[in-house]
Amino acid sequence: MAQPVTNRLLEAAINDADLTFDALARGVVRVAAEVGVHLRTNPSTVHKWLRGADPEGDTPAFICEALFRKTGRLYTPAELGLRSVEESDPGLGLSIGPDPVGVLARVWRADLDRRKFLAAAAYSVAAMHLPLDYVHENAERTAAVRGGAAAGAAEVAAVRDMISMFTEIDERHGGQHGRSALIQYLRSDVAALCRGTFRTHEDRRQMLSAAAVGVHLVGWKAYDAGEQGLAQRYYHQSYALAVESGIVGHDAFVLRTLAQQGMKLRHPSKTFALSETALSRATGRVDAGTEAIFTITHAHGLAATNQRRPAVQAIQRAQALLEAANGDEVPFWARSWGPARAMVNSRSAKVFSRLGDRKGAAENYAAAAATRPATTYARILALDLVAQAEMELADGGIEQACGTWSRALDAMAGVQSARTRRSVMEMRKSLAQFKSRGVSAAQELDERASAFLT
Repeated sequence: MAQPVTNRLLEAAINDADLTFDALARGVVRVAAEVGVHLRTNPSTVHKWLRGADPEGDTPAFICEALFRKTGRLYTPAELGLRSVEESDPGLGLSIGPDPVGVLARVWRADLDRRKFLAAAAYSVAAMHLPLDYVHENAERTAAVRGGAAAGAAEVAAVRDMISMFTEIDERHGGQHGRSALIQYLRSDVAALCRGTFRTHEDRRQMLSAAAVGVHLVGWKAYDAGEQGLAQRYYHQSYALAVESGIVGHDAFVLRTLAQQGMKLRHPSKTFALSETALSRATGRVDAGTEAIFTITHAHGLAATNQRRPAVQAIQRAQALLEAANGDEVPFWARSWGPARAMVNSRSAKVFSRLGDRKGAAENYAAAAATRPATTYARILALDLVAQAEMELADGGIEQACGTWSRALDAMAGVQSARTRRSVMEMRKSLAQFKSRGVSAAQELDERASAFLT
């Protein structure tokens, strides 16, 4: 005889969602996979939860997110009759309010302690709309900076220099180099400055903008480690700081990042509004090179939602804006991934790939790689080359692809990044069939890849 259901709350939520046990299990597995957690949840597992068994690890948060994606209703573990994730607040960092520094203090503490719940936090589709709904209320800072002195342009310049240094280390050596040091710097020096007094209102605005760039970089480091939920939380607080700064275009740039993350995680319809809003906030209000960056992200969103002709037209607009920019430098907050031309070419390649134009994609990945100095942008250069090789292979050019992959491995030397390692593992899978056919270039490259991974 089947054991009776003891968790009526979870049973009711499953019924309200009109989900089979198999569908819920697959949804939970999918959410977990997005943050790098491999689960073997199946209908039998769901039966056990209904009979009172506690889901393991961070699974309660994954169940909440899977149910939201089906119903649009936000649940907490307690509302489903499940235990809360130990030492956790599943919503930590997702809310956006007038005190982002206060929220960040809690996120930084948990991140530095490497709290398991935060590293494995689920990416939240429910939170995607928050940046669009956020209405800023000015919060006056009254605390004094260290020593009681007012901060000014010199302090802003010092923070920018430090963040630029951390950015260069990140691009040359991967996201795990300097991550703790960056967080410590932001939570002590930069947080104190943001809560301090300033010589002028403009100095305060520029300091908050610089802090937003630093928080955005921490989010990028979490993204590079495969911690998508944690990255999303940092991006939300970066957005809040950018809004508070009032610097035209900066808040839109973070919306652009959130849109790209959503597309990467295959939620294009949910994130298209983010790319559209980002572009609308920037058009005619920033320089041509920066506007090109926004335009190409919107083009990617158009392609991801099957709007083919508008996507191609958006690529053409982005290229025209680049020509009008004539190499002018973009603002500090828009330099996250190198020169504007490289960013536009790399994102154009993704659009062409989405549209099925492998040749166009390969050409644009090659152009992006050629525009980024290898000594400064090792990781993203390598990833562009990997993507180029994948397009070349799909177009039947195994020898050409092996040559491009070999250049990518050269660029990866000394880079610690979950994404570069994953790209090498995928490369080996692609090479397997050609190794078995005796293609020497594939055999030699696979040996290099094996050595790299070990």
